[in-house]
Amino acid sequence: MSRQAVSTFALVLVVLLAFWGMRAGWQARTRRTSALVPDLPAAPDELGATRLGPLDATYVSTTRAGDWLDRVTAQGLGVRSPAQVTVFDAGVRITRQGATDLFVPAAAVRGATGAPGMAGKVVGGEGVVVLTWQADAADPRGLDTGLRPKHAADRERLVEALTQLTTGGTPAQEENS
Repeated sequence: MSRQAVSTFALVLVVLLAFWGMRAGWQARTRRTSALVPDLPAAPDELGATRLGPLDATYVSTTRAGDWLDRVTAQGLGVRSPAQVTVFDAGVRITRQGATDLFVPAAAVRGATGAPGMAGKVVGGEGVVVLTWQADAADPRGLDTGLRPKHAADRERLVEALTQLTTGGTPAQEENS
């Protein structure tokens, strides 16, 4: 066997081992985080009035609240994907392409803010809207879900609509953009 063939074989083996390690790590993280989100909340039949949306966005990821690098991969929440976000009286619907849709009931919403990024996307400034919510009443820490609206003008509008869900406020204006 030539020296070049041995080198090529060794390189391919290292790459395969790296991919295997990444997959094993993702599966272990999914097992660990499945206790945090045993099931995704189901959307009710009646969502109420549309407060905002649908807005085109990128679903960035979901992490443990307050730790923007501790990604939650259970229930497909670790998969970055194009999405549409709609805020209703009953909660927030995040319709994702190629991944499981997410509905966050209004009662589970704890807050919303802008952030420079989270696991899977760092953009600087306040480019990512972070929705803090509680998937399980037994977990007081909760989760942060990152959304990057396609249009910069939608960021503030989305934060405002999500914040109104936590206070029980009425929307300043109903928008269907």
